[in-house]
Amino acid sequence: MLLTTLLLLTPLHDDGRSVITDRDAAALQLPEEDDTFVFAVFGDRTGGPAEGIEVLRQAVADTNLLEPDLVMTVGDLIQGYNTRPAWMLQMTEFKTTMGDLSMPWFPVAGNHDIYWRGPGRPDQEHESDYEAYFGPLWYAFDHKGCRFIVLYTDEGNPETTRRSFGDPDAQRMSDAQFSWLDEALATAADKRHVFVFMHHPRWRGGGYGDDWTKVHERLVAAGNVTAVFAGHVHRLQHDGEIDGIEYMSLATVGGHLPRHMPEGGWLDHVMLVTVRDDHATLATIPVGGVMDPRSFSPEHLARVETISSMPIEIGPALVLRDGKAVDGTLNLTLKNPTDVPLDFDLQPLADDRRWWFRPDHMHLRVAADTTLTVPLQVHHTGSLDAAWSSPELAATAAFAEGGRRTRIDLKTVDLPLEVQIEKWPASRAALDVPASGGLAVPSEAIDLPQGPFTLEAWIKPRRLGGRRAMVAKTEQSEYGIFCSDGRPNFMVHLDGRYVEAKSDVKLANDQWQHVAGVFDGAQLRLYVDGKLVQSVAGSGERTTNDLPFIVGADVDSSGAPVSAIDGQIDAVRLSSIARWEGQRFQPRKRHRPDEHTLLLMGMDGQVGPWVPDASEHRAHGQLRGAARVSSDDATIGR
Repeated sequence: MLLTTLLLLTPLHDDGRSVITDRDAAALQLPEEDDTFVFAVFGDRTGGPAEGIEVLRQAVADTNLLEPDLVMTVGDLIQGYNTRPAWMLQMTEFKTTMGDLSMPWFPVAGNHDIYWRGPGRPDQEHESDYEAYFGPLWYAFDHKGCRFIVLYTDEGNPETTRRSFGDPDAQRMSDAQFSWLDEALATAADKRHVFVFMHHPRWRGGGYGDDWTKVHERLVAAGNVTAVFAGHVHRLQHDGEIDGIEYMSLATVGGHLPRHMPEGGWLDHVMLVTVRDDHATLATIPVGGVMDPRSFSPEHLARVETISSMPIEIGPALVLRDGKAVDGTLNLTLKNPTDVPLDFDLQPLADDRRWWFRPDHMHLRVAADTTLTVPLQVHHTGSLDAAWSSPELAATAAFAEGGRRTRIDLKTVDLPLEVQIEKWPASRAALDVPASGGLAVPSEAIDLPQGPFTLEAWIKPRRLGGRRAMVAKTEQSEYGIFCSDGRPNFMVHLDGRYVEAKSDVKLANDQWQHVAGVFDGAQLRLYVDGKLVQSVAGSGERTTNDLPFIVGADVDSSGAPVSAIDGQIDAVRLSSIARWEGQRFQPRKRHRPDEHTLLLMGMDGQVGPWVPDASEHRAHGQLRGAARVSSDDATIGR
């Protein structure tokens, strides 16, 4: 009785079904009940590196998670172009890998699977090998009211037996295959859909000739052919509908790609075809893009966290002198604290093409709970001019677990440089920071002890909407001076939380103003133009980080500048004492370093991307993004 009551409370579907609820609410549309099914299609495996078999294995694992009814291929299953012994090894490798699929799969013959190279060439090349181990060169089968037809596009020239995918005379279908195709289409007249698979996309003409016209006419006449799939070109391309039939060529699953550009059709992928009574839909999933939610165990997540936070130790620093080449060797130390082997991919990068690295790319395996150190030779021939930029190291780490490979992007780090400039410019200037970029000082160059400190700068903002940073080293830690809709505030992260002193009065646009934040160990104070605007109680240990100190912007977790100030900044000073107290003081436009000065940046010019620190610590900053040193009526001394 209860079930009957619940059903009556909701509208019936056309087939009598309804949502079960006891709520009086808007009706929900139920899905159609039909004979929908899904099949997958794999592209070419050949031409890529030996590691491409791992891509195929990943595609198999992805497909098992998706559980389509079956898997089709479009040819070029093995590298081929060889004699029988090598062919047999490659065939075994491919079939063994595909054997891990939890559903049936169906092969298509491509030129790599058939063409023989080497002595003892049979007239039919590898055709007999293919049929003995993979299956028929052409065939068809039915599934859930649909017919799947596999064609063979490498029969060769019927007179000379020459095989070539670029010769129109060798891209013809034999009378025997035409007769078989006519029968396969005729006996499929009652099928919902017919899908056709082959290797070469012959419908494109050109080197493929015009033989496909005779095939296409037969497919159109059949009236129920929905789509034709091919491979060979290693690029995903949809050629649209021709007389109501969709033509689609696939890219690869571990094969050669001239570049990796998914948006341009160059990618390793699995195609999914969802078949309904009146249509079929296509979807492409990059290999590795399917995740098993059951694999995200606490142990897996803990391992990922450990790996993603691993530092790559690099040293010793390369000495950088103006006008002299950089030439040295860095030691890269990789530590693997986990219980699984890690595969590292290291890539030194530089926008300045005068940098030279050897090796220029490294693939390294580090065993569980071990450390590996490798050398990297670095050379730069030019001087510190406007084209100079710092080199970086991009890194990924990957590990295998439960049949799946997990890849983790590690933080890109600057290669360490020790700047030794004998003569810095002496012009009067200021740092100009538009809406992006900033001036970055490495964390290791600033040794700020726990306890009192003072952070101060002169600022000339252009606009102050939103939240912007003047000087900062934050990210849920450390300290910084910000502006929120033009109102300055000074923040220090003490004992796990931010303590903040802020102003209720906005800064003025287009004029120089002095802002100072003071922490004396028991209190935070914020001064604007030497006047105390707020003091708040605050004590405890400062939470530290290894991120850069950024002038003109905030810093994100990767060390990049964000939330730039959009204005000019000058006379930035960080001191290890509480310099100012009381209600007022007179801000100075220029500072001289003393024993308490940890950082002093007068912005008096630059050498290359470097801006000098006048303190004894020589914590020189590096320009990032659109930030620049400008002397255009900019400085506070004018």
